[in-house]
Amino acid sequence: MTASVVDSHCHLDFPDLLPRIDAIRDAMSAASVSHALCVAVDLENLPRVMALAERHENFFASVGVHPDHDDGVDPTADMLVALAKHPKVVAIGETGLDYFRHPERADVQRVRFANHIAAAREMRKPLIVHTRSASDDTIGMLRSEGASDAGGVMHCFTETWDVARAALDLGFYISFSGIVTFKSAESLREVARQVPADRLLVETDSPYLAPVPHRGSTNEPAFVRHVCDFVADLRQIDRDALATSTSDNFFRLFQNARR
Repeated sequence: MTASVVDSHCHLDFPDLLPRIDAIRDAMSAASVSHALCVAVDLENLPRVMALAERHENFFASVGVHPDHDDGVDPTADMLVALAKHPKVVAIGETGLDYFRHPERADVQRVRFANHIAAAREMRKPLIVHTRSASDDTIGMLRSEGASDAGGVMHCFTETWDVARAALDLGFYISFSGIVTFKSAESLREVARQVPADRLLVETDSPYLAPVPHRGSTNEPAFVRHVCDFVADLRQIDRDALATSTSDNFFRLFQNARR
């Protein structure tokens, strides 16, 4: 029997996926993908995320506003804390810094990131951190704002080993998406070989970044199995063993999630 695995980061409320939720759940079951964390990117669509988590026992939710989001509500720490009190909310985020798309909004992003870190510390719920073209500032803020009090994960990791090691030193986990399977990602594969087994997660970031052999198609949680198997082969360990360890890591990090 194949060991089950968890998709630690997906966006099931997005239009590419939400209308297909029953088929997506069937595919998860067929691939032995046991649970999924539905990650919020704004507050306007948070009710859709929460509805999925409330309706399905094996779906969890996060609360947060993505650094790229430039319309709608920009939450205070108190707003995030209030929303995060829901029992199916297991994390704060997606948050972080992204200077690739919006370098002109760096100051706004840093204030938003600080609010998310403050909320995570108060709630003792881990952060889901996005960083792009901003790794120095991201790590710097995690340090200066005391993010290690909450912990968290560097999601869809694409940075160097030095950045991974800095995050690991803060108690964070490292999560790999389908990008690690891409032909151009050899430097990322080297990082995936080095991350300690007890700090490693896998994810889809669906509907984006479908792994080989589905690259170019709409991603979905069932495809996390391909990410898990690829990383296991990369690390030269048993595939079921990695599925089990990454699932255990998920529930150790997201302590409000129930198996």
